[in-house]
Amino acid sequence: MIWDWVRENDGLLWWLGGISLATFVGSLIVIPVLVVKMAPDYFMPGRRSAMAELHPVVRLFGLLGKNLLGGLLFLAGVAMLFIPGQGLLTMLLGLALLDFPGKRTCELWLVRKPKIHRAMNWIRRRYGHPPLQVP
Repeated sequence: MIWDWVRENDGLLWWLGGISLATFVGSLIVIPVLVVKMAPDYFMPGRRSAMAELHPVVRLFGLLGKNLLGGLLFLAGVAMLFIPGQGLLTMLLGLALLDFPGKRTCELWLVRKPKIHRAMNWIRRRYGHPPLQVP
């Protein structure tokens, strides 16, 4: 029964395997870059956005690009919960890029998980950056 379905859908399985491999390799490249680029005080209260001082048109395109990348990373993180990859860490970085109500609460809930906080600081330490401060 299952083997019949596998034989009938072998093209789909190859595509899913390719997408799985691409998200895994992509996460290994993108995640460290984004973690290292975060300011050490990113999670601290009262921190202002670097985009607040930009020209309104530049800010609009920056926000659109940032939210698009954040959405893609968040969806990839959700997928990585079921396929190989760094799912929770990818979801956290996607959330960090998105702008939505309640974002701060979600970010802090995730980054306060000891394994995630340790993983992020390990990446930052590996590239010579100070650890992230978490309230």
